Amino acid sequence: MPLPCAGPDRPRATLVAYAAARRDEGERDVSGEEPVTSPDQHKPGPYKAARIAAVVVIIILLLMIIGNQKGHVETLWLVGIALVMALILVYDWWVRRTGIKQ
Repeated sequence: MPLPCAGPDRPRATLVAYAAARRDEGERDVSGEEPVTSPDQHKPGPYKAARIAAVVVIIILLLMIIGNQKGHVETLWLVGIALVMALILVYDWWVRRTGIKQ
């Protein structure tokens, strides 16, 4: 149902009036039925497994340096990505240690 246009003989349409009109027509108002949750109510993810996986990926990236590449561009990329991942892990460890994040 399109929103009614405002005019001299019609008041300005509002979202509340539109939702009421939809309910009168028999449409379901889903927004009133969904629960509102905060982020701390959500189930926590597998953080420990993610940290272990990140360490494994860093080791694999560094082991890829031993290979058959002729130039050093691949080596720079592998070391750079491993370094960024290691910095993210160190930052996460520091944030959890200081109590900023749990």
